[in-house]
Amino acid sequence: MFEAAERIADAVLYEGYVLYPYRASAIKNRLRWQFGIVAPRSPRDDGEPWFAQTDCVADIRRATLLGSPVVHVRVRALRPARSEAGWLDAPSHSIDLEPIDLGALPATRNVRLEEFGIDARLTVAGLRAGERFIKLRLRLENLEPWRADFSNDRDAMLAHSLVGAHLLLAIDGGAFVSLLDPPVEATAVVAACQNQHVWPVLVGDRSTCSLMLASPIVLYDFPAIAKESRGDLCDGAEIDEILSLRILTMTDEEKAEARATDPRARDIVERVEALTPAAFDALHGTMRSADFFNPPGSPSPEDASVVVRGAAVARGSRVRLRPNRRADSMDMFLAGQAATVAGVYRDVDDRVYVAVTVDADPAAALHESFGRYFYFDPSEIDLNDGN
Repeated sequence: MFEAAERIADAVLYEGYVLYPYRASAIKNRLRWQFGIVAPRSPRDDGEPWFAQTDCVADIRRATLLGSPVVHVRVRALRPARSEAGWLDAPSHSIDLEPIDLGALPATRNVRLEEFGIDARLTVAGLRAGERFIKLRLRLENLEPWRADFSNDRDAMLAHSLVGAHLLLAIDGGAFVSLLDPPVEATAVVAACQNQHVWPVLVGDRSTCSLMLASPIVLYDFPAIAKESRGDLCDGAEIDEILSLRILTMTDEEKAEARATDPRARDIVERVEALTPAAFDALHGTMRSADFFNPPGSPSPEDASVVVRGAAVARGSRVRLRPNRRADSMDMFLAGQAATVAGVYRDVDDRVYVAVTVDADPAAALHESFGRYFYFDPSEIDLNDGN
């Protein structure tokens, strides 16, 4: 049932499990896990969150034909524990709830999650929102008592916590509503949703919208793992090429320490070392679709133009860059540079971007050959007067 979401869910689960340079001695691997922690409740409520609340909306228009809608819920998390070598291991655990029949509402179900090895609870509540929609609230809570040593020993606290905690939801006899782009009819019920420490997005089959992932990491609807990726690098929105190249720069001693840190770290190092030249080339970047920058009915970037300082600017125009939005640290290096326009792009909101290559860049032709440009708002460019 959840197979279509497994790779995404695993990337969420293992976010930050072990980070480059994948060695236990690295500072970033001494303070582990920044997302998805459901910890014992601090007396002052000033520590890691002790709960995660998911609100989502189901559309049950099909329910009259298929019977009462049924929701399936899977809770997933890591459970940290100190290994004999001193490293904080974190085996993964999943718990499937009994299917929840939404035919009789309002309804609430409380489930103790003893299988996680700590005192935790998931509360599921459903409430009708008109004839068409049902609002679901799922609240995951850590009920472990707070101990004084947790304030000074984060690892001790983590040993009584859920890490990378998230939910997978599937529905029969209905469809989930996007919280990012809801239909007009669902705008009000979606606006009333209160998600805390997690954010639910649609995953799996776009035609059915029957799967949802409540993630502690902000995602968009229908996220996907790039087919070029050879495996998890424990770094969520992964930059596989850069991380892989960095791993190859590690010394033999550093790689040996990474291999000895954890089986998952060992697998990462060995997998990267085994990459073929063709596999590396595939990691360099792939254009999936140009639809975002080429809405139907608009000219192609190569044919489009925009008026700048009273003159039309199009592909081939010579311009000078005047960054003014302070959007990128590169702006200070590109300010005043002469550039050549590669195209004028419009997104689905009809915002205009001028794509350029920098004339002084010795790799400009190479960048243009595979469509890698700098993008500027029209207000950030001047016509090149030759100075």
